[in-house]
Amino acid sequence: MLDGIKLVCLSANKELTKRIAEILEVPIMDSELTHFADGEILFEGKQSFRGDKVYIIQSTCAPVSERLMEILVCCDALKRASAKEITAIIPYFGYARQDRKAKARQPITARLVADLLQVAGVDRVVSTDLHAPQIQGFFSCPVDDVSAIPIFVKYFEEQKLKNIVVVSPDHGGVVRARKLAENLGAPIAIIDKRRPKPNVAQVVSVVGDVKDKNVIIIDDIVDTAGTLCQAAQVLKEMGALKVYAAISHGVLSLDAVDKINHSCLEKLIITDSIPLDSSKQSEKIEVLSMAPLFAKIIEHIEHGKSLSEAHQQFLKSLKQ
Repeated sequence: MLDGIKLVCLSANKELTKRIAEILEVPIMDSELTHFADGEILFEGKQSFRGDKVYIIQSTCAPVSERLMEILVCCDALKRASAKEITAIIPYFGYARQDRKAKARQPITARLVADLLQVAGVDRVVSTDLHAPQIQGFFSCPVDDVSAIPIFVKYFEEQKLKNIVVVSPDHGGVVRARKLAENLGAPIAIIDKRRPKPNVAQVVSVVGDVKDKNVIIIDDIVDTAGTLCQAAQVLKEMGALKVYAAISHGVLSLDAVDKINHSCLEKLIITDSIPLDSSKQSEKIEVLSMAPLFAKIIEHIEHGKSLSEAHQQFLKSLKQ
């Protein structure tokens, strides 16, 4: 048990927070999150956390802006009540896709969110597979980007698949694909695609051999699932045996689940960084919990240990 820390559960990740608390044997702070009649958010702590290290666990998933505002008002309340240190564990970092000006007169909203969090009083941020690694540079406080790869490695080792090839959905995801491939002892392939507008992508070609292989597409976000399903179809046409997808964050907007159900994907594996609504549950979608890994990360933060070692130790523990 870790002394002197408390977890704060807001509206997005209640089950994840509960699991982390059980693993660490630490309390979830008694608090209340309410709304005024006009929609204003009010956070109130029901117990003292003076001098405590507090971990807020909240993804900024849909409704994105409301989830973000919950974190901000919570941080302000904690700071004003003399919390010693505030760490925001944001498993899914919303607005991360707005990390640059793609066109003239557009904002860099990811930087704005970073500024807001720090002004509110956040001392450290922990997230999972940030869409753009440069977001870490938008903060002046420490930002730890936790990889979900150990979770996926355990899953696929348990499946005992043979003749695996790991596929990156674009050139930017090659590093992520290579890490998974190295742990599974598999080669990689790359999908060459172009994106004419947001949420729309066209597969141009596949670099690498996928014929008679069990393919694992790895990415950070699945949103409308159009590109993912198109990629799976192309890979099947090129002779892939089965196509799996390991995606850190299941945003699953609009008719994404329907597309997945009618696609040639064998299985979509996501983490619980974003809670999966009952309306989105499917036999083709499997959810893996990040709780054990986040618990290990919190332990290492509290003991002043390397977070890289936390990843390595967690991966070793899965293979024992």
